Amino acid sequence: MNEVKFNIRLYFTGGMKRLTDRIDSTDQLTPQRFIFNAMTELFDSLSDEDLKLIRLRYVEDLTLDEVARRCYLNESTIRRHTNPTVKQVKEIIARAKKNELIDRKEEIECQ
Repeated sequence: MNEVKFNIRLYFTGGMKRLTDRIDSTDQLTPQRFIFNAMTELFDSLSDEDLKLIRLRYVEDLTLDEVARRCYLNESTIRRHTNPTVKQVKEIIARAKKNELIDRKEEIECQ
């Protein structure tokens, strides 16, 4: 399972919130909290239909063809509705990793 699919699935199953709360109970902006907050903002901005497509594709792990048949849409429509969200999730993860590396570098330099 790739990192994007893992994070989307973790978010929608509630695992990301539980993990984030367990890792960081101080409300500091850790990489995990950054990802959780950014994904919450992203998914809150989506329509119900787009959320449904994301859930079917990444949580229920259906193929594009299976989602298309279930929703009576063609695959290109599903891609058009889900790809921008997936791209944003990739960017969120990349930003969190970049910020984590910057924070670690600053910690090392301060020691």
